[in-house]
Amino acid sequence: MRKERLTILIPALLLALFVGVCAAQKAMTTEEMVVEAKKSISEVTVSEAKGLLEKGDSIFLDCREPKEYKMGHIPGALNIPRGLLEFQIANKVPDKSTPIVMYCKKGGRGCLATCTLCKMGYENVVNIDGGWLAWEKAGYPVE
Repeated sequence: MRKERLTILIPALLLALFVGVCAAQKAMTTEEMVVEAKKSISEVTVSEAKGLLEKGDSIFLDCREPKEYKMGHIPGALNIPRGLLEFQIANKVPDKSTPIVMYCKKGGRGCLATCTLCKMGYENVVNIDGGWLAWEKAGYPVE
């Protein structure tokens, strides 16, 4: 009888603890999440990103949706949508020391994606400040 109570009680306590931890976190807007992510990542300007592209030892990673990518992207960039990043990155970039230059349309998704890769142990990831729109506005090469 005592063992039966414990098998019911322990999962219930763990669930209560989990719910309590989630409830204790302050709800954040998208903008607040991006601001928070920016505190823990590195960003580069589009001119610095162009220099990294010309140097040729970084992987450029476009975290926009496939339709956005098809409309234009930085030459040679891989496309892994932000929503699939955690599931696909290890197959596409297995070496966590590989230099990665992340970008999205304006910079927000790129910040969040960069933060995610850092949490996953990728050591050399930067986000392009201003994203694809800043790259395009600068007149840099596109595919």
